[in-house]
Amino acid sequence: MSAGNFLHELVGSMSQGAAGNPTVAMIEAAFAHHGLHWRYVNMEVTPANLGAAVRGAKAMGFRGFNCSLPHKVAVIQHLDGLGESAALMGAVNCVVRRGENLVGENTDGKGFLKSLESVIAPKGKSVVLFGAGGAARAIAVELGLAGTKRITIVNRSESRGAELVGLLRDKLKLDAELVVWRGDYAVPATTDIVINGTSIGLYAPEARLALDLNSLKPGMVVADVVFSPVRTRFLDDAAAQGCRAIDGLGMLVNQGIVGVQYWTGLIPDVAVMRKALESAMGV
Repeated sequence: MSAGNFLHELVGSMSQGAAGNPTVAMIEAAFAHHGLHWRYVNMEVTPANLGAAVRGAKAMGFRGFNCSLPHKVAVIQHLDGLGESAALMGAVNCVVRRGENLVGENTDGKGFLKSLESVIAPKGKSVVLFGAGGAARAIAVELGLAGTKRITIVNRSESRGAELVGLLRDKLKLDAELVVWRGDYAVPATTDIVINGTSIGLYAPEARLALDLNSLKPGMVVADVVFSPVRTRFLDDAAAQGCRAIDGLGMLVNQGIVGVQYWTGLIPDVAVMRKALESAMGV
C-alpha cells in the first residue's frame, strides 16, 4: 500500500486531551474485521490550531474525523457544509468527506436512536428527557426527526431548557414542554420512554437521579446516556419497577457504527465493535 493510499484511508479523532480514548479500539476492530486497511488516529488539537488541523486533514485526504469538546461548535466555521441534524443542533462530532467537501454530522443522537430502536420505535411515543445539554439536545432533535409525538424536557436550568424546547417547537414543530427540575420529578403515567440525558451517574455508581421511582410503571422503556458504569443506579432502580432498561454503552457503540458507515459505506458488525469497546473499558 503506497503512502498516498494510506493517507487517503485515515480517519481521525480531534480532541483536546486525546489520551485513553476507548473509541479507537472499537473503530479499529471494525476496520480489521471487515478487511479494511484503514487507521483511526487519535490526535490532540488545541482550539488555536483547529482550523489548521481541519485544513490538514482535508489536504491529506482524510475520509473524516470525530470531533469532541471543546471543538464541536468551533469546527463548523472550518467545514464545507452540515447534515440536517447537525445544522439543527449547531454542533458537530463527526466529519465526513463527500467528494471534495468536508461535511459535519452529529452521531450523538443517531447513536442513541439506533440503540433505542432495538427495543422500541419512538414514532408517536411520549418521552420524558432529563437534561438539556449537548447529549440531551442531540437526542431530542433525533427523536423529533424520527416522529416522536411529545417530549417533556426536565432540566434544572430554566433558560437552557427553554432554549431546547424553543428549538423543538420552532424547527421541528414538536409538542414540547419544559419542566424546571425541583426535587423528585414524577413521570406522567402516559409516558412511554424515560431518558437520562445528563451526566448524573458517570463514574459514580451510587449517584441518584432525582425522580419519583413509584411513578415509573412496568412496560416503560428507560434509557441512560451514561456508559460507565454500564448499569447505573437509575437503570437498576427502573428495572426493579418493571421497566425495560437500555444502557449507555449501546449508544456509544452505535455512534461508532454510524461513523464507520459514514466513512466507509459499510454496515459494520455490531458484536465485534461492542466486544472491542467492552475490552478497552475493562467491562
